[in-house]
Amino acid sequence: YAKLGGMTGTADTEAYEFQEIYGLETVVIPPNRPTARKDELDLIYKTAREKYNAVIDDIRDCHQRGQPVLVGTTSIENSELISGLLNQAKLPHAVLNAKQHASDEDRARRIQQLKDEWQGLHDQVKAAGGLYIIATERHESRRIDNQLRGRSGRQGDPGRSRFYLSLEDPLMRIFAGDRVRAIM
Repeated sequence: YAKLGGMTGTADTEAYEFQEIYGLETVVIPPNRPTARKDELDLIYKTAREKYNAVIDDIRDCHQRGQPVLVGTTSIENSELISGLLNQAKLPHAVLNAKQHASDEDRARRIQQLKDEWQGLHDQVKAAGGLYIIATERHESRRIDNQLRGRSGRQGDPGRSRFYLSLEDPLMRIFAGDRVRAIM
């Protein structure tokens, strides 16, 4: 190509690859409004069960004060696990994942329906602290984690994010040494 370019909010974490593979310099353009999102420290639990119990408790607290929550998982199975736990806790929710039983058209219709439902709630969402992002694991790519976080606190609106981890998570099993396990 004579010219090659692109734009994304998460390119900076992959700047080395853009330079090495495509010969492209990565330029960070600051947002037009300061980010008001608060990225909370990760919470780490010894077991997955403890982690998921804490996630459900956090979602319940948000639901009671009217704060919307988006839960990000690394797999369809984990999204269905969270959905089952939310059902047990009698917490209303919608599941959007890449499961093949729903057509792309059905998924697009459901996403639009959720957007329409939330459109009139902007002031209420802001008053409740904005959209809260909960991630149930770290992704192999930090860029994906950043994309998930970036769904909250857009255009200067409030929001927050938090990652819930356990020593049983795949990445934690790989990277957490015996010393960390002994502390826990």
